[in-house]
Amino acid sequence: MNSRPTSFDELDRKIVTALMANARTSFAEIGAEVGLSSTAVKRRVDRLRETGVITGFTATVRPSALGWRTEAYVEVYCEGAAPPRRLAEVARGYPEITAAMTVTGGADALLHVRARDVEHFEEVLERIRAEPFIRKTISVMVLSHLIQDAPEAGASLPAPEGGAPGPAEGAAGVR
Repeated sequence: MNSRPTSFDELDRKIVTALMANARTSFAEIGAEVGLSSTAVKRRVDRLRETGVITGFTATVRPSALGWRTEAYVEVYCEGAAPPRRLAEVARGYPEITAAMTVTGGADALLHVRARDVEHFEEVLERIRAEPFIRKTISVMVLSHLIQDAPEAGASLPAPEGGAPGPAEGAAGVR
């Protein structure tokens, strides 16, 4: 991936918007929509990928179909100043953490957690709380998604079978 500056014009914006709505849309369909040939759309998409504007293509899946029936956001409060690098290492150690970010306000980080059920969530939360630099957590359970097609409403990995894997058993990356 290249980090050099790139131009991003209105046609690029329309192409990116079309791909965000449906990444399976063909270059010909996008070209017809924005007034370019499929070859010109492909060249632009290739450039947008090369420059890091487009970072990938994914499928959005209903979480319950993959075994994720419980979802929560967890505010993490650390002892002292935990570096973001250390928080990211911890987050990568839990396949149940689908997103992690440092935040402003009282909390040091916010974790998006998916679990099979409430008992699984409680187990994950206890493992997170056992990290030596974590002082406390505050959890908020998700009841429903008001915007159904938002990326947060979908799942990226199936739930682990049976017991939840520990941090050393192959983890999902932070997304």
